[in-house]
Amino acid sequence: MRSPAPDSIQLGRRRLAFALPLLACGLVVAPVQAKADIHQSSRTLMGTRVDLTLQGNDLSALNGAADAAFAEMTRLADMMSRYRSTSVVSAINLLAGLQPVPVPAELMRVLLMARQVAQSSHGDFDTTVGSLRDWNFDPGHPSIPSARQIAEQLSLVDQKNGLVLDERAGTAYLAKRGMRLDLGGIAKHPILQVGLQHLQRRGVVNAMINGGGDVLVMGQLNGRPWRIGLRDPRQPDRLLGVVALNQGFVAASGDYERFVMVEGKRLHHILDPKTGYPSQGPHGVTLISRQLEAVNGVGTAIMVAGAEAGRTRIAQTAGLDALIVDADSSLWLSPGMALRLARG
Repeated sequence: MRSPAPDSIQLGRRRLAFALPLLACGLVVAPVQAKADIHQSSRTLMGTRVDLTLQGNDLSALNGAADAAFAEMTRLADMMSRYRSTSVVSAINLLAGLQPVPVPAELMRVLLMARQVAQSSHGDFDTTVGSLRDWNFDPGHPSIPSARQIAEQLSLVDQKNGLVLDERAGTAYLAKRGMRLDLGGIAKHPILQVGLQHLQRRGVVNAMINGGGDVLVMGQLNGRPWRIGLRDPRQPDRLLGVVALNQGFVAASGDYERFVMVEGKRLHHILDPKTGYPSQGPHGVTLISRQLEAVNGVGTAIMVAGAEAGRTRIAQTAGLDALIVDADSSLWLSPGMALRLARG
């Protein structure tokens, strides 16, 4: 599971770079911006930069659609942030061990997804990893908890028994005082998906949303599939290749996003909910699917479970393509991912 990050749902730094035609990667491409039927805009949401690229015949309509999508994504991000004192998640954490908290339907959906991923991963994904509150991977203000602190807080990491969801009543409850939710590993994709759905309702056909490296696309750009560059976890400033996509999700997890060095050892932000320490599995995992459920939270779970368990899960999931860079820096591609990179 991912560890806390200040001022946001923990969502990590940019892990992928999207590629517009004729370029391997880039966030702002001046020739594209100059076209009258292209809208590009960026805002900071969920502790990261979110970029929209839209194409259509009516630039004014695209501008309005982008504003509406950002407004809705902002509303949901504020609802699910554990760092906003007024958020619903903060209320759940504050009232842990005391009473259930009414939750909006959008948050209930995310919590139910988290429960499903936790079950399917046998606890390798766990939103109550937020209870490990003393880790801080900010290079400017790092904090490494003692073994005693981790042991004490680890007893509170127990989503299976500690997070009680009542769908009928619409409430969520943490069973023990001191338990905390961290939705950083599960909330971003649903929020971005809602943004994409708002664009669709506004008549947008061609769109890309790049949320800190997690990418959602629909339609095309200039009559061609969107091109997304996949970063190499071993050398994050370089690309492994480019994939073409008309619809779907690209999600990546890696140990290179946020970390601190302690006595020559890299300690990164993806925590193992069973040990309380940074995971010891792959360096990075990238997933591609048309289905949100196939990728949401799964990369984090594989980072904890290990490459072998990840390959098994990927093989058993229809429509899921993946790459894994293991702890020994070896690269594994699913057959579908190998085809995508070859065609990219």
